[in-house]
Amino acid sequence: MEQQDCRRIVEQYADMVLQIAYQNLKNRADAEDITQEVFLRLITSAPVFAGEEHQKAWLIRVTINLCKNHLKTVWNRRTTTLDETCFPMEEDQRELLCAVCELPAKFRNVIYLQVYQGYSVAEIAQILGRSKNTVGSWLYRGRAKLKQQLKGGCEDE
Repeated sequence: MEQQDCRRIVEQYADMVLQIAYQNLKNRADAEDITQEVFLRLITSAPVFAGEEHQKAWLIRVTINLCKNHLKTVWNRRTTTLDETCFPMEEDQRELLCAVCELPAKFRNVIYLQVYQGYSVAEIAQILGRSKNTVGSWLYRGRAKLKQQLKGGCEDE
């Protein structure tokens, strides 16, 4: 992969990858580490993509997988995070992000992919390797939990 291509991909997708990692890990430093690892894997493996959407889906899938692996580590299971740093945003957006971050990973990821990245249920199912019915169910349940959390407010504020 050429240096210009790498630079373009990083500039185009770094924020998305960082946000997905942050939502999964709830820690800015770990999310930044995962983001670097995703792009390092892109450079070292140099996969061939069928198009721009395939490339974006690959980045999302690798990000989610690396986050899952990180959460399984012994170090991570024995520590708790206290992360005051967050993405710069308005107060209502911060409340929404707080509520989304409190959701279980399967709900958090499908909501992010649909709301923030604009993917359809079928596209999310393909990215995550799940059936459309499963993704639809996760979206329904995730929205219900999100609505319930937003009524009660964010716990750590």
